[in-house]
Amino acid sequence: MPAIIDNSIASKKRKGSKESGVPSSKRRAVAENASAESMAKIQQLEDQISESRKNYNNIATLLSMLSEDGTSVKPNLAVAVSLCRVFSRLIAGGNLTVGERAPENEKIVVAWLKERCREYQRLLESFMRESDASSQITALTLAMRLLNERATHIPGDDTQAWTSGLFRNIFEAVVEAKDGQALRSEFLEKFLKPYEDVTYYTFMQVGEYASTPRSTEILETLVTILSTCDTVPGPEHKFSNFYSKVSNKNKKLVSVNSYKKRAQDAWLSILRNDLSQPLRKTLLRIMVHHIEPWFNRPEYLMDFLTDSYNVGGATSLLALSGLFYLIQEKNLDYPQFYPKLYSLLDADLLHSKHRSRFFRLLNTFLASTHLPATLVASFIKRLSRLALNAPPAAVVAIVPFIYNLFKNHPTCTFMLHRVIRDKEFQAELEAEGMDDPFDPEESDPDQTGAIESSLWEIESLQSHYHPNVASIARIISEQFTKHSYNLEDFLDYTYQGMLQAELGTGEKPLKKIPVVEYQIPKRIFTDHHKHNATLMLQYHATHSLMRKQAGVTDCDPPCFHQSSEIRKFLDIE
Repeated sequence: MPAIIDNSIASKKRKGSKESGVPSSKRRAVAENASAESMAKIQQLEDQISESRKNYNNIATLLSMLSEDGTSVKPNLAVAVSLCRVFSRLIAGGNLTVGERAPENEKIVVAWLKERCREYQRLLESFMRESDASSQITALTLAMRLLNERATHIPGDDTQAWTSGLFRNIFEAVVEAKDGQALRSEFLEKFLKPYEDVTYYTFMQVGEYASTPRSTEILETLVTILSTCDTVPGPEHKFSNFYSKVSNKNKKLVSVNSYKKRAQDAWLSILRNDLSQPLRKTLLRIMVHHIEPWFNRPEYLMDFLTDSYNVGGATSLLALSGLFYLIQEKNLDYPQFYPKLYSLLDADLLHSKHRSRFFRLLNTFLASTHLPATLVASFIKRLSRLALNAPPAAVVAIVPFIYNLFKNHPTCTFMLHRVIRDKEFQAELEAEGMDDPFDPEESDPDQTGAIESSLWEIESLQSHYHPNVASIARIISEQFTKHSYNLEDFLDYTYQGMLQAELGTGEKPLKKIPVVEYQIPKRIFTDHHKHNATLMLQYHATHSLMRKQAGVTDCDPPCFHQSSEIRKFLDIE
């Protein structure tokens, strides 16, 4: 008997396969026809607006069609482009301006058009904030085009549109956009980098926007935007690349000092915020090359740099270069600079990823021959003490660094060798030894007593397990015939590079393959294994004797060949 078929289920399956009998090709044709009709309707409404002022109500119709689902998530981009053309023609034709003596009905029409234009601008802003990436980029392009038309054709709006009008809304939408990475990249590549007027007004907007406390995410976005502007104009720079043609009439915009002042105010507004530790480190990394060149008065950075220098750890290391620039170039008075620098020398430094950067800066800080010998001796002794527990890659840089300090500061060479003239004291010293006069707990480098000590730590490193470290430590015990070492040759040593050199995969392959043992043994088994083998041999012998006594003479036991191998191993004749 056949099964009973549910007609409702069968009908659902038939509808699912062909959508109630309509093929997929026909459905595509219907959708294409609907899209073509929609485009034709949009074009018709746009053309009617251009033909007569009586059709201005079509603008409201197009605005109602702008959002497909009533929200800003799915905009109708064809309508958005059409409205941009409509308002661009109206602005260029002077239809959004009216004189004081114009009739009242004319003023009402212009006011209505301005309100519709502002409504359109707000919609574009909402699209940039909430839509998908493609719609965001399209909305940005349309908004910037509308901005250009307003700045060019509306009297008095050439500056207002940039400073307090449409561009402010565009900037805030770009910064605050949801999933707006593509939107921000488009803004940076197509508008901010190529056009100097966009850069100038972006500086202005950042300065005002960041003056209010912002979240860390927003501040990181602002830093990314400002970091993109890395070309600082020189004194003779001529401004010529403008997005708006009327921007060259703005005297402040074509002034190098005014241009740099806007950038300076923008950076200061960010630095005055409550910065997270990672963001502070990011700013310190780009301080010298991306921030300081924009400042007409770099002394404004004193508070930020000194506060960062007092934090300690990696943050202090990153603040060193900017702070020393202010000391050297701007005569910043920071009397605790060297004590603070001395406190940064700890075990963590030699394991830090900023180690090479610190040694480069330290080489600059201690290069002056006018520094006191007690100060330099403290740094030498502190580095020597830290080298005892430092990784080999750090020791390889410390020893040449100390060598260069001795060459630049000969008065510290007493730490290498002292002749004891009192024979009784010498005998007592050899018999009982002495305490190191260096005080590692003293924070003041002038009071550590390092000048009275010696570099016994470096001599200890001459017995280091790593041959490269032991070899380079011996230069302290040799004659100082070399003028100085190039520190750059030693700063980039790493565990990986040293291991590759040892394995023969580096720049200097091994000439001779190392042996595993100094003496090659005759046997690979220990006495314990030999004893076990002897017991096994005795077992085989006993087992064979028992078989013979039992009259089994067919063959040797299966393990007899093993006993012969054991005899050979035991060297038994």
